[in-house]
Amino acid sequence: MSIQAYIYFNGNCREAVEFYANVFQTNQPQFMLYGDFYGESDFEHNEADKKLVMHTNLIISGSMVMFSDVHSGMPFIQGNNIGLTVLSKDENEIRSVYEKLKEGGTIIMEPQETFWSKCFANVTDKYGISWQLSLESEQVK
Repeated sequence: MSIQAYIYFNGNCREAVEFYANVFQTNQPQFMLYGDFYGESDFEHNEADKKLVMHTNLIISGSMVMFSDVHSGMPFIQGNNIGLTVLSKDENEIRSVYEKLKEGGTIIMEPQETFWSKCFANVTDKYGISWQLSLESEQVK
């Protein structure tokens, strides 16, 4: 199991990530936009959200750091815009950690299959920390 940082932005994710890629001399990032996701989901959205970055990442000093713009339906609070992602190859571990973190917390997404993971969950714990839990496995098609 590993833990990675996830940093959220308020509409300027692409600009920030391109800046970090230059600062840390990484490969150019690839961006997945919310508009790419809308065709596969009932997720509510508006036209402006389609251009926002849903996900990207950089390898910085050997560690993956992930980034996203917040969707218009989610609050953005400067200073609280970092979440942690737990990656595991053990689905039981993902589900166990989720069950513990959700106690007294807020469920954002219950464990479920997505197009990027066979088991993904998102929960904010009782201390206000955002956790994404993702099964490392073959990519879902």
